[in-house]
Amino acid sequence: MSHHLIVTIARQYGSGGREIGEKVAELLGCKTYDRELITMSAERGNMSEEALHKVDEVAAGSLLYTLAMGSNSYGIHSPLSYHLPINDKLFYLQSDLIRHLAEENDAVFIGRCADYVLREHPCVLRVFVYANDECRINRIMERHDLPRNKAQDMMNKVDHRRSTYYNFYTGQKWGKYDNYALAINSSILGIEDTAKMIADFALSMKYRLEQKEN
Repeated sequence: MSHHLIVTIARQYGSGGREIGEKVAELLGCKTYDRELITMSAERGNMSEEALHKVDEVAAGSLLYTLAMGSNSYGIHSPLSYHLPINDKLFYLQSDLIRHLAEENDAVFIGRCADYVLREHPCVLRVFVYANDECRINRIMERHDLPRNKAQDMMNKVDHRRSTYYNFYTGQKWGKYDNYALAINSSILGIEDTAKMIADFALSMKYRLEQKEN
């Protein structure tokens, strides 16, 4: 039985995780989904895209979502969902989209707790990309034209935001090694070779799964 191959990329800020995910998708011949999920969620939920961008990867600070996520039996159109904070609504909408897209084709998902959302998908490679602080700071400095101290501050703040968001919505710990099949330091191989390693790993994983099922 053939399953769609899914790769999820969680990443430290400045590690090159987004670029790596895009190159993995190129190597696998599939689509990458990242911030475009916000646009798709806005359209699907008939909500303001600008408002959703403001709460992207920001935890709501509400316990309402736990009631809705408990058995995963509530859909995004359930009565409860209309009373959720906008952060939680975005999480609902994105999660529903991620599951739907994963059923349609091979795909690479960057961030958005996709590793947790697709935890029951039969063929998903969960990846965490990290890098040495010096490499991350230099990349942030170059990308945003910032001095070192401001780049380091941005690195720490974004990592904290992503960690808080992931921990809040999944009940798991962001970056904890046993949440992922592959954790890789992009400082060692660089963007291109890190992407190639992940793509090769993903294809080998899918091959072994299909052999086991056959």
